[in-house]
Amino acid sequence: MSGDGAVRTPRAERGRTVYARNFDVDEETAERLMTERAGADYTAEAYEAAGGPGWHGDALTDRDRSIAVISALVASDVSDSRLDVYLGLARRNGLDDDGLTQLMVLLTAYIGQPYPSAAMQAVRRSAASG
Repeated sequence: MSGDGAVRTPRAERGRTVYARNFDVDEETAERLMTERAGADYTAEAYEAAGGPGWHGDALTDRDRSIAVISALVASDVSDSRLDVYLGLARRNGLDDDGLTQLMVLLTAYIGQPYPSAAMQAVRRSAASG
């Protein structure tokens, strides 16, 4: 059950687990954070999406997924705490600062310098705090 009394689908429950893992917190804390940041309706939809094959298929590892999400966020000019979540996930799955730096250099070749430059600040910030 979600906080509003609605019954969650099995897919949404898997998505809730994904967000907790990505945030590196328990499921209740992840749900509270998601709801505070984006609201209950958005959170419910995000759980449905995260419960599907993108986060549960066999062809990608969590390291692969974190690289893909980091790339999408950087290409969308996101370098705030949303990026920090996936930098942490990448680190927990074996991508070190050299790998993250190389990813930003690679992204610069494809999307230009401004967004990866801002993201590089996030990489350095999260390395200092982690």
